[in-house]
Amino acid sequence: MSCDLKQKILQLDARVPRYTSYPTAPHFQAIECIQPYINALRTIDKNEALSLYVHIPFCPKLCWYCGCNTKISRRYGPVEDYIHLLLHEIDLVAEKLGKANKQAVSNIHFGGGSPSYVRPADFDLIMKKLRAAFYVLKDADIAIEVDPRNVTEGRIANYAKNGVNRVSLGVQDFNDAVLAAVNRQQPFHLSYDAMRIMREYGINNINLDLIYGLPQQTLKTMRKTVELTMTLNPARVALFGYAHVPWMKKHMRLIDEGALPDKDLRYDLFQTASNALCDAGLVAIGIDHFAKPDDPLARAQESHTMHRNFQGYTTDAAENLIGIGVSSIGKVPTMYVQNAPDMPAYKQAILSGKLPTVKYCTISQDDKVRADIIERLMCDFTVNMVDICAHYNIPMATFMEELEKLTAYEAMGFVRFDNGNIIIDPQARLMARSICAVFDRYLLMPTQKPRHAKAV
Repeated sequence: MSCDLKQKILQLDARVPRYTSYPTAPHFQAIECIQPYINALRTIDKNEALSLYVHIPFCPKLCWYCGCNTKISRRYGPVEDYIHLLLHEIDLVAEKLGKANKQAVSNIHFGGGSPSYVRPADFDLIMKKLRAAFYVLKDADIAIEVDPRNVTEGRIANYAKNGVNRVSLGVQDFNDAVLAAVNRQQPFHLSYDAMRIMREYGINNINLDLIYGLPQQTLKTMRKTVELTMTLNPARVALFGYAHVPWMKKHMRLIDEGALPDKDLRYDLFQTASNALCDAGLVAIGIDHFAKPDDPLARAQESHTMHRNFQGYTTDAAENLIGIGVSSIGKVPTMYVQNAPDMPAYKQAILSGKLPTVKYCTISQDDKVRADIIERLMCDFTVNMVDICAHYNIPMATFMEELEKLTAYEAMGFVRFDNGNIIIDPQARLMARSICAVFDRYLLMPTQKPRHAKAV
């Protein structure tokens, strides 16, 4: 990457959405009537497999970089109570689907928080309830996010017994000083042992999550982290940029801002890690993922069938996603919905026999068109505008203003146009979110404070 291109990218770096959905979550609003969502659930084709996301918000210790919906509890009692609420919600969702036969499920993802905080007996309860309420396909992708500090052989054995076939291991970094600076003491041997045990139990699809932009990181520590990462032989690696948003997450004020890398170093950290991962044989996927060449995600990128949702890049093509648990987000063709992010409100709804849905965002025809454009740009770095407009039977003139704005990015070498195709230069992939933002009509709406992380 030329120094000139780097400076252009840093000059234009701005706070833009991650585009794991469109419209994005800040534009969800309080739900007035839940019946349209229930109607949408009931109209899902019984033969169409859907995806489930189950949110476990609990962690035994707070990591200062965390931007997720979490609840810190060293006692297990609150986790156990929450599990019973989840079981009730699963029954409520199955009831609202209103199918004579169980709805098929092709994907289940456990996120958090720390889903690996859940004890084996309680994980059994959740999986048994899911299988009782839904028809979980034999080849379903069942994934769980795991904190290396929570791993025991008993938990891993339980995952394998319950059909878990993909694990995302939250490594973040392997440098002790970096981890201490974000209140996450986690020696390398924990990750090493976790992966060894998972493979012993037949769980071989293991992703490692890394973060760049953390305090105390240097190019030397980043190179060492990638070197150690590759000794573990992961199937995939996610390289996320730390979003320092203390106005939204007050605990981030505990981080020494003077130890955070400046924008130049932050950029170099990403490029250093990215180059090292590719040199080690992984394929760059989208803006921040890497995978072995024979991994399903790499094959999906090659065949232009990759998708993007709230869990990032995925091979999941299900049109319907149901979120279960506090703060979880779901999607049906007509709308996004979100459960109560506040535990007392979530609990009150469940105990009252009601779905805990408190926010929604309708999806208009214009939203669908723009969502398709944005998803293809985020996944493929290219989109054919002629094909998009033909598919939706709209004139190309619909996007003349957006195409005009892109000429500025073309002049800088970030994009080029070719027979109706918009093509992002792979070397400028850190600008992909900013380029997608050109098609985001909601960004023009005023907000009181910045709601998004910077692109770089």
